[in-house]
Amino acid sequence: MLTMLFMFLMIVVFGKMLIFSIRAAWGMTRILFSVVLLPLFLIGLVVMGLVTFAFPILVVVGIFSLFCLHD
Repeated sequence: MLTMLFMFLMIVVFGKMLIFSIRAAWGMTRILFSVVLLPLFLIGLVVMGLVTFAFPILVVVGIFSLFCLHD
C-alpha cells in the first residue's frame, strides 16, 4: 500500500514538473522566434533583394501584434 502511495505521489510531483517545463520551453521558444529569428529572416530577405516579400510580412506581423492579446 505504501508503494502505491509513493508511486502516485511521484507521478503527481513529476507530472507537475513536466507541465511547468513544457510551459517554460514554450515561452522560451516564442521569445526566440519573435526576438531573434523573425528579424534575422526579414533582414535576410532585404539583403537578398526580396523587399517585396519582406515588407508585407512585416506589415502582417505588425498588425497581428497590435491586435493580439498579450499574456
